[in-house]
Amino acid sequence: MAHTLDLTTPPPLAQGALRITPLGGLGEIGRNMTVFEYAGRLLVVDCGVLFPEDHQPGIDVILPDFSSIRDRLADIEAIVLTHGHEDHIGGVPYLLKERADIPVIGSELTLAFVSAKLKEHRITPKTRHVEAEDTLQVGPFGLEFVAVNHSIPDGLAVAIRTG
Repeated sequence: MAHTLDLTTPPPLAQGALRITPLGGLGEIGRNMTVFEYAGRLLVVDCGVLFPEDHQPGIDVILPDFSSIRDRLADIEAIVLTHGHEDHIGGVPYLLKERADIPVIGSELTLAFVSAKLKEHRITPKTRHVEAEDTLQVGPFGLEFVAVNHSIPDGLAVAIRTG
């Protein structure tokens, strides 16, 4: 009897384990979004869009696939944004339309960009401004922000600690 592997449902997470699930941004430039799961809670890092190619007429943007977290929206502690490029922030309005009270964490410039984008969607975000060297506890996730050089100012890397 042949066995088929179900890749849609991840196995139960062992106690004390961290699961990292990329929902976009691998093998493509855009749609950057990664979900970190620990102790039953989720942390989203970036939520960007992918712009369509010439052979995709009529498509404005391509979103990360939210289907794997749609039934776990209540478990999301926050969305952490690393910088203000569309491939990292463009999907935020679409995720917040599904649960508007998810806190959005980022640098001043990044939050200004995402707040303007959310205003177009008539969403008032719950934001938390951070700077390089800040540390923050968000549910079971310890976050430390580190300045990075990028083609846009105010970019931050985030070190995530659990346990």
